[in-house]
Amino acid sequence: MVTCPPVVLGDVEITRVQEYAGPSPATPSFLFPDSDPGYWDGNASWLDPGFYDAASGTLRSVLHTWLIRSQGTVILVDTGAGNGKERPYAPVYAHHNTAYLENLRAAGVTPEDVDIVINTHLHVDHVGWNTRLAGRDWVPTFPNARYLIPEPDFLYWDPIRMPRPPGDGNQNVFEDSVLPVRRAGLIDLWNGEHRINSELVLQEAPGHTPGSAVLRLDSKGAGALFVGDILHSPVQIISPDVNSCFCEDPAMARATRRRLLAEAADRDLLVFPGHFGGGSACRVDHSGTDAFVIRDWADFARI
Repeated sequence: MVTCPPVVLGDVEITRVQEYAGPSPATPSFLFPDSDPGYWDGNASWLDPGFYDAASGTLRSVLHTWLIRSQGTVILVDTGAGNGKERPYAPVYAHHNTAYLENLRAAGVTPEDVDIVINTHLHVDHVGWNTRLAGRDWVPTFPNARYLIPEPDFLYWDPIRMPRPPGDGNQNVFEDSVLPVRRAGLIDLWNGEHRINSELVLQEAPGHTPGSAVLRLDSKGAGALFVGDILHSPVQIISPDVNSCFCEDPAMARATRRRLLAEAADRDLLVFPGHFGGGSACRVDHSGTDAFVIRDWADFARI
């Protein structure tokens, strides 16, 4: 069981709920083909061990959910890979058996307590705990929640509307982690902008996927951006034109990343990505050129 004290911004409390943190078979050249191959070992002093394992030349894998308590509402931002999922073309996410729900309970929340689930996008490692296996059926893990899903992603990843190419890593994801929630009548699709309350608003931020979203927090002068996979590694802060190999629209992904990083630097916003190890969330500054630097890390225990 993994617990982590919360960070408080204004009246909003944010807790990191860990699903997995450990080795990954992915190399920087695979996941970040735009990056300079020498950069990783040349910067191992700060990338290793939170983000990169210099000894093996592979990336570190981190999956977690952001648990937000705001105005009496319990919100989960992204739900990781899930347990027991069949992932023929993404074996790193297949047949997990993690203590995610125990970690959520250790943070004081049961599945029945959750009011809102936010999927920033519908990739395999952001929707898995939307459902759990009950007998032979996938059922909503959070039965009392409304699941907020960007409509462009819902349409794009539906294999009936948009058949996936052979070998696609998102195979089965819509069927076992999205469609059962739709059938249960728990999904609210949104476009453009969706306000949750006076402290939280979802806005479209496409590029990584057609419906990629950012959650904005503004409470008593404190602000934050929950950016999903718009940032997958801190290397993308130092070099914001570096995309992951999973960015569906590379040019738009770069533009969105630059826009959000510039706003975070200008407005002193805490940035919460979906997969950062180390301190998991950070503040950024302009570097004096066309890139950015990490100013400091949030007060989360390092993983």
